[in-house]
Amino acid sequence: MPFLQDVIHKLEVGGGPRFFRVGLAVLAVALLTVGYNWRAFKNMACEEAMDSAQLARNIAQGKGYTTLFIRPFSMYLISRHNPSKADDPSQIKGMHPDLANPPVYPFLLAGVMKVLPFHYLLPAKPKPFWSVNGRFWRYEPDFLIGVVNQVLFFGVIALTFFLARHLFDARVAWLSAGLLLGTELFWRFSVSGLSTMLLVLIYLGLAWCLVLIEQEAREPKRGLAWLLVLAGMAGVVLGVGGLTRYSFAWLIFPVLLFLILFGGRQRVLLAVIALVTFLGTMTPWVVRNYHVSGTPFGTAGYAVMENTILFPEHRLERSLEPDLSRLYLPPYWTKLMTNTRQIVQGELPKLGGSWITVLFLAGLLVGFRNLAVTRLRYFLLGCLVVLVIVQALGRTQLSEDSPEINSENLLVLLAPLVLVYGVSLFFLLLDQMDFPFPQLRYVTIGIFTVIVSLPMILTFLPPKTTAVAYPPYYPPVIQRIAGWLKEKELTMSDIPWAMAWYGERQSVWLTLRCNKDPGTHEDFFSINDAWDKKPISILYLTPMTMDAHFLSQWIKAGDQSWGYFILETLVKNKVPDYFPLSQTEKGWLPDQIMLADWPRWRKPE
Repeated sequence: MPFLQDVIHKLEVGGGPRFFRVGLAVLAVALLTVGYNWRAFKNMACEEAMDSAQLARNIAQGKGYTTLFIRPFSMYLISRHNPSKADDPSQIKGMHPDLANPPVYPFLLAGVMKVLPFHYLLPAKPKPFWSVNGRFWRYEPDFLIGVVNQVLFFGVIALTFFLARHLFDARVAWLSAGLLLGTELFWRFSVSGLSTMLLVLIYLGLAWCLVLIEQEAREPKRGLAWLLVLAGMAGVVLGVGGLTRYSFAWLIFPVLLFLILFGGRQRVLLAVIALVTFLGTMTPWVVRNYHVSGTPFGTAGYAVMENTILFPEHRLERSLEPDLSRLYLPPYWTKLMTNTRQIVQGELPKLGGSWITVLFLAGLLVGFRNLAVTRLRYFLLGCLVVLVIVQALGRTQLSEDSPEINSENLLVLLAPLVLVYGVSLFFLLLDQMDFPFPQLRYVTIGIFTVIVSLPMILTFLPPKTTAVAYPPYYPPVIQRIAGWLKEKELTMSDIPWAMAWYGERQSVWLTLRCNKDPGTHEDFFSINDAWDKKPISILYLTPMTMDAHFLSQWIKAGDQSWGYFILETLVKNKVPDYFPLSQTEKGWLPDQIMLADWPRWRKPE
């Protein structure tokens, strides 16, 4: 009895209430996570997510940093850099080196794939959670990658909480963490399969380093050695971010500016150390890329040329012989101005996934007594300016194919800090209000929380989100096609990233032309018939091509285009005589086209 009385006393008077609150918070987070995944989980719908996932699987399987998703532009860069390898200059007869993805996120996923049980092949009889009415619904590896990113999301919430409490107070910290947890945009990023959650975590780590540097430089407590260590950590964190997404590396400019302005007496030394450690972190990977392709950042380094008048849509990455000599300024200036206008008008006002960005912008007129808070806000504004420019120039067709949820959305990295500053202004205004009774203050906070979290709340209302990302991705069909191929046989598709991820087969992106073009080598036959290439065994076209614009992408594209090929096939109900892949099953048209070199679906008698 005395023992029981002691336990009850501790629960009532000691730390019991605190543990109860913490336990209740953990339970609420768990229920929210389960509820969201049950109601709103969606299989991967982003090209970059599937590309990273299949690359990570290759790493986990000991195949090196190689890809099954082959870009014709990547073939061009590798063959141009390795002309002496006449038998396989583009390196597609074996495993093709990846030139599109920085390494940190794929290696993280590869480690997870080594630990967790990833079942890539769909079972003949789907299990209940992964199916609905006996039909495919959720893809297990997509779901597991989403869970990993949700764990990173919880890390973002925790880091935001501690940073807000360090800079402001417990009120701002708790409300910021709660609102971040209720931000629907971050939940969508968490299940997208993109590296965004990891990159946000890295950005918050960088902000922590700079806050500690500023405080130590202003009020020395631990000595010069500690300052130098923090500067080195900031450079390493920034370098890791750059190796997670290349565009993140541009933040070296606001970081150096911050250190020079607020680094105290050792400002120059701190900036040099940060720069050296940043370059030291990035350089080995840049050297690897240069060794493989002769370029520091592979295909990603040409993003500024994409989606301009020179290379509209995905034309550059689908090119086997691009003309890279047209480097005159007007197309890039037009791209910068057009995309900047779009970012300022459409994306900047909803930077944090809600209208709380308005409070952040209004708060720019408010001064803070805490110098660390003010100076971090300067850094945040510097990052905002840099990322707007980088996002505008680096914007490609990926942003058109998947608006908002894509790897080119860089402004979302700033959302947690924007939210913290917005919440701080909210409490500043709240403290100026005279409530007739104290409880009304909590009611106001509750209403504010509900309004900001309204997009998340609406997610749990009907209709339920479909988990299948079709059109154009339907894993059962992709795996069925892949099952007709040997491991080293080659396919061509308009969704090669999905064929690589779901089908685990090498797939080259659809070339710019179908029929032989005497003026260029941008057609199907430049790969299929070339002695130093690999013959294409299956062509798979989805609604991404079948549902293209009739006039601009089919008729005006000319008689050598894939649109013309599709029209001829549909009208005559027959594959054109010049095309070598003529075997098909019934039932594919008009939504999809699947052509093979021989009837691979027939079982040998």
